[in-house]
Amino acid sequence: MLTATRTAYPEAATGAKTEIPVGVPIHRAFALDAAHHLAFRGRYFRRTALPDRWANWALAAVPLGLALIARYRPKIIWTTYPIATAHLIGLALHKLTGIPWIADFRDPMIEVDPYTGQRYPAELGLWKARSWIESRVVENCSRSVFVSRGALKICHERYPAVPSNVFSCIPNGYDEESFMEAEKRLPAHPGKNGPVTLLHSGLLYPTPDRDPKDFFIALAELKRENVISADSLQVVLRASGYEERYRAQIAELCLQGIVRLEPPKPYVDALAEMLSVDGLLLFQGSTSNPAIPAKLYEYLRARRPILALVHEDGETAATLRAEGIGTIVPLDSAEMIAKGLKRFLGEVRNGACSVSSLQAVRKHSRVARAADLVALLNEISH
Repeated sequence: MLTATRTAYPEAATGAKTEIPVGVPIHRAFALDAAHHLAFRGRYFRRTALPDRWANWALAAVPLGLALIARYRPKIIWTTYPIATAHLIGLALHKLTGIPWIADFRDPMIEVDPYTGQRYPAELGLWKARSWIESRVVENCSRSVFVSRGALKICHERYPAVPSNVFSCIPNGYDEESFMEAEKRLPAHPGKNGPVTLLHSGLLYPTPDRDPKDFFIALAELKRENVISADSLQVVLRASGYEERYRAQIAELCLQGIVRLEPPKPYVDALAEMLSVDGLLLFQGSTSNPAIPAKLYEYLRARRPILALVHEDGETAATLRAEGIGTIVPLDSAEMIAKGLKRFLGEVRNGACSVSSLQAVRKHSRVARAADLVALLNEISH
C-alpha cells in the first residue's frame, strides 16, 4: 500500500476500526499539507493546492511507486478518491508501466446541481483542475468505479466516447463484525419508558447539502403545537461539527430541552447507539442526489426506523423505496418536515415502522461488496 507520510494529516482519528489487514506492508511517500506547511500567516499560494492541498505528494509518490512496482510486481494498480492527487499518481504509474489501472472515484470529481445549475467545486481554478484530472483518468484507466448508479451515469454521459464497460458500480457497505461487537454492548433488557429518541450520527454542514436549519424550524413548530416536548422527544446530534452555529439556532428556537449536541464516540460505541435508539435521521440535499452516504448502509443494518430528509429524486430515496422502508421528506421544507416527522413519531410509538430483515440487509455488507470487487479484479487481471 502506498500512502502519504503522517505529516500530511492535521490529526489522527482515535477509536476508529482499522481497515488495513495485519501483514499488509504500508509505504509512505513524503507529503505536506499546503494549508498548514506551505502557508504564511494563514495564507498560501492557491496553485500549491491544486487539485488538492496534497499535490506535492506526487513528487515523492511516483518514484516510490515505481520502486514498489519493481519490487512487488503487482498485476493491477488501484487508486482511490477523494484525494485527487492519488489519481494523478495512478495515471503516471499506469503510463510509465502499462499495468492495468482501476480508478475508484466513489463520486464524480465535479458536479452540477440540475435544479440550480450550481457547480461543485464552485472555485473556477479547482473546477478546471479536477475536470482535467477526471477526464484523463476516465479516458486512460481500465475501470472507473463508483458507489452509486447515479454517479456512474453522470460520468458515463459526460464521456460518451468511453466504452460503457469501463464504468463499474460497487456501492458502500457496512461492517458486520463491528455490528456484532456493538450488539454485545447493548443492555440485556433495555427499558421501554421515556421519550422517543432520534439520532443523527456524524457531520452536518451549514450548506444546502446537509443543513439541519429547516429541521430545527419544524421541531419548533411542533413544539408550539404541543405535538412534542422534552418529555416526549429527544433528538441527539452526535459529532455534528459546527456545534456553536447549531447551538445558537437551537437556543433561538427554544429547543434546548429537545435537541442535544453530543461529542464523538468510538466507532463501535457509535454503532451500539444506532442499535439502541428509537429512530435514525438522515440529512442529504438535492445537490447530492447522485450519491448515497455510507451511513445509510449502517442505518439499514441497525434496523431502526429511518426518517430521511432527502430529495425524492435522489439515489438515497430510491434505495429506501427499494427496501420498502423509511419516511422521506425534503431537507429544505420545514412545513413538509413537520408533517412527516409528526407521522413518523406516531408510527414509531405504535411500532408501525417497517425495517429491513437481517437477510435482506446482508447484500449491503462489506463481505458482499468485497465479492464484487474480487470479481472485478479477476476480470481485469486475466
